[in-house]
Amino acid sequence: MPISQLLPPHLKELSPGFQVRRSLPAATMQSIGPFLFFDHFGPVSANPGDNHDVRPHPHIGLATVTYLFEGAMNHRDSLGTFQRIEPGAINWMTAGSGIVHSERTPPEFASTGWRSHGLQLWVGLPKPHEETAPAFQHVAAEDIPTWSGEGVHVRVLVGELHGLRSPVNTLAKTLYLDVNAVPNSTFLLPAEMDGMPIELGCYSVDRPIDVDGVELPPFTLAALEPGQDTLIRAPHGARYVVIGGEPMDGRRFMWWNFVSSRRERIEEAKQAWAKQAMGQVPEETEWIPLP
Repeated sequence: MPISQLLPPHLKELSPGFQVRRSLPAATMQSIGPFLFFDHFGPVSANPGDNHDVRPHPHIGLATVTYLFEGAMNHRDSLGTFQRIEPGAINWMTAGSGIVHSERTPPEFASTGWRSHGLQLWVGLPKPHEETAPAFQHVAAEDIPTWSGEGVHVRVLVGELHGLRSPVNTLAKTLYLDVNAVPNSTFLLPAEMDGMPIELGCYSVDRPIDVDGVELPPFTLAALEPGQDTLIRAPHGARYVVIGGEPMDGRRFMWWNFVSSRRERIEEAKQAWAKQAMGQVPEETEWIPLP
């Protein structure tokens, strides 16, 4: 059977009325490929006056990957980046040695309300690159390559599929696909990338899918058996994602927004943030204290 583990989410409330489904890390599995954090938020309708902003906060040792199906958010970071994030674009922020960022609702939604739906994932950085310089990449929706099969449209957000390669630069072999499937369509997911076996997982954001004949309910992350191509069918149509890549080079310590192969590095980051010595987001004075 191609599914090796089912990882049901647990709910986390980030702000009043705004919950996420968190599938990674799980008690039985820390990562799938380099992905070690998987949050699915929405779809949720927000009313005028609702506050879903995420105030400035720090990261080390990872890259955040933000992808929206609906809505919009404004990203700012301590590099001076300002980027409006809209559906279909991929946004990859490498924290490395340390970065601070905020994610806020665009001001024009404050009086009208809005719908929000998307994924925020974290990718662990390989040990030689944990302290790399921070950076931000934005690839617009129209620049994402798309592969089409019979009834299946696959956007190659990160990595490579059937000769199509995403513009996103990564520090380890990484795959992230957005699959839009009509009813009864099938997609054969290769077990290798660039000729190398990789770890893979899949997750439907709306309807159940069949993974080699086994039903996978929506909102449940499935870790797949390595080394086997996988046939995914969408009996009722579905929107699902595939994540994966080369395995992490060792277990990571994770505390709050910090990831590292060294426990003492996380302690250093705690002290630096408490002293507000990790940088500031321009034009912002708020910040989230250590939990």
